[in-house]
Amino acid sequence: MCGRAVPPYNSTMTTTTASLAPADALLTALAAHDFDGIADAFEPDAKLSALLPRGYDEWHDTAGVRAAFERWFGDVEELEVADASVGRIGDLLQLRWRVRVQGGRFGARAMVVEQYASAHLGPSGRIARLSLLCTGFWPQPHITDHKEQDS
Repeated sequence: MCGRAVPPYNSTMTTTTASLAPADALLTALAAHDFDGIADAFEPDAKLSALLPRGYDEWHDTAGVRAAFERWFGDVEELEVADASVGRIGDLLQLRWRVRVQGGRFGARAMVVEQYASAHLGPSGRIARLSLLCTGFWPQPHITDHKEQDS
C-alpha cells in the first residue's frame, strides 16, 4: 500500500443553509404554485434538461424553465408538496420532491409525481443548470383501495 493518505469519501459534502437557498426558493415557489417564483430561482440563461415518461426534453432561459413547470403543474387546482429533500454534494445541489395534485386535466382523482434533480449554481447563486428525472403522474390510491387489496 502506498503511503498516501486517502480522504474520507464524504469529505466534500457540505450542507450550509446558505448553499441550499436556491433549492429552497424553487421548492417554496413550487409549493405556492408560483411560476414566476420558480423562474426567479434560475439564472437568466439557465438550462433545464429532463428525462420524462414521454422522453428527453430541454428548455433554455427562465421563460423556458417557467413554461416547463407550468406545463407540468399549471392547470391543476390543488398542488401540495407532500415531501421534499435537499442536499449538497460537492458543487451540486441534490433535490427530490413528491407533489400531490388534483383538478385540471386530472379531474377529481388525486395524482402523485416524484421528481429527482441535480442542480449547478451560476454566478449570481441561482440555478444555472437543472437535470431532472420525472416518474410521471400516478393515481394516488385511496385508503380504501389498500384495504380492498389486502382482503
